[in-house]
Amino acid sequence: MENTRTVTFKGLPLTLIGKPVKVGDTAPDAELTANDFSPVKLSSYAGKTRLINVVYSLETNICDAQTHKFNEEATKLGREVVVLTISADLPFTQKRWCGASGLDNVTTLSDHQDMDFADAYGVHIKERRVTSRAVFVVDRQNVVRYVEYLTEVAMHPNYDAALQALRSAADK
Repeated sequence: MENTRTVTFKGLPLTLIGKPVKVGDTAPDAELTANDFSPVKLSSYAGKTRLINVVYSLETNICDAQTHKFNEEATKLGREVVVLTISADLPFTQKRWCGASGLDNVTTLSDHQDMDFADAYGVHIKERRVTSRAVFVVDRQNVVRYVEYLTEVAMHPNYDAALQALRSAADK
């Protein structure tokens, strides 16, 4: 579903495809690809509080820093909290990045195959076939509790607000 929303990449306007989710929505399910190329549905994380960290590409400085920050904080929240980092990077690229980064508390999932997640969450950049930067918090009941769509891909998210929403959702 195409809409009129836009995002900028270093000031260049780009078109976003998909319907944005809102706080209070039931989190859409989507099929992604794990680092071993096996299919993974978001619903397989049901019953856990999820921080869905959507990045343009793990191989960019901001995306790398964003993923490290969320990993660092998530380790403090226990086993019922999971951080899912989603991009359109190929699974072997994500696997290489994970090995080089030393992160052990983040699950990377690829949307490269059909952009199912990007379309379901409104983060599909049409002109580049990649994911736009966004952060979602989904509680154990699969309700979206926090949404941040960045208007500029080259910006950091509001880490404090996302982590506060994650802590609040994890406590319920």
